[in-house]
Amino acid sequence: MVTGRKLPITLAFVVLVGLAFGASCNGFFVDPTLTSITISPTSPQVEVAKTQQLSVFGTYDDGSRKQVKSGVNWSTVPTGIVSIDPATSVMTGLTVGTTQVTADAQGLTATATATAFNIVTQLTISPTTASGAQNTSVNFNVKDQDNNDVSNLANVVAQQGGTTVTTINCSFDDTVPAQVCTIDSTATPGGYNIVATYPGFTGNATALLTVTAP
Repeated sequence: MVTGRKLPITLAFVVLVGLAFGASCNGFFVDPTLTSITISPTSPQVEVAKTQQLSVFGTYDDGSRKQVKSGVNWSTVPTGIVSIDPATSVMTGLTVGTTQVTADAQGLTATATATAFNIVTQLTISPTTASGAQNTSVNFNVKDQDNNDVSNLANVVAQQGGTTVTTINCSFDDTVPAQVCTIDSTATPGGYNIVATYPGFTGNATALLTVTAP
């Protein structure tokens, strides 16, 4: 009778020891530390009055990568271009423009350039023909179907034979305001297509730039 009573007690003791050992072992495993974060998408775009879901992904010191779903704070500079819901990370387009979006999580930050745009159904560029010598620049303006100047959000490149060239660099200058295409001293004299595209618009607008020697 004594032996029969000891067996259940012994088994219960073994189970308790096992549970205690398991709990103590878990104490040796430390959660991985967040080392960097990124915003996805990396260059978010949203139509005015529409929304775009943003996400933050973290890389940890054990090499793993997963979405950071809590403790994320958002800010934008300048403000008023987009708004971001702090609870859902949903971005809403407020007015046409670009803004730097910053996400903060666990003492780490990540930035991305966000663009808010209107739907464009037609794109034009002016002047349609121009000429410029090496070491000079030529200004171009891009407009939509309502004759609104959208040069600040347009992407403008110089191409020759369908290939983008690096000897003519185009970028928006808000002091003009226009897309300013600077012709390098090494640009080969001849004709170049100045090609303008716009977020959300599948077509493009082109102008002809003739480069001359100085």
